[in-house]
Amino acid sequence: MHYVLARLTVKPEAAEAAGKVLAELAAQSRKEAGCVQYEVYCQEQAPHIFQTVEHWKTPADAAAHMATPHVGAAFAAAGPLLAGAPEIVAYTKLA
Repeated sequence: MHYVLARLTVKPEAAEAAGKVLAELAAQSRKEAGCVQYEVYCQEQAPHIFQTVEHWKTPADAAAHMATPHVGAAFAAAGPLLAGAPEIVAYTKLA
């Protein structure tokens, strides 16, 4: 199994709009082949900071996800809302 965590910090005034973009991205991503789980969280004390937790069957499934039109659309929509570059890291589950 393959896990991807992405942390996104958006401009505070853009939190609501970013949340909508990320919720739509999650809904579309869950329909993809190889997607086991795709969740989006926002920090309780800083609602302009988001975390995605993705669980894919294989690294190839995660890579294919990044090439989908809905990911491109989400990046285009979220780009102006971001306060900095997203941090996207892949993980292997140990326990």
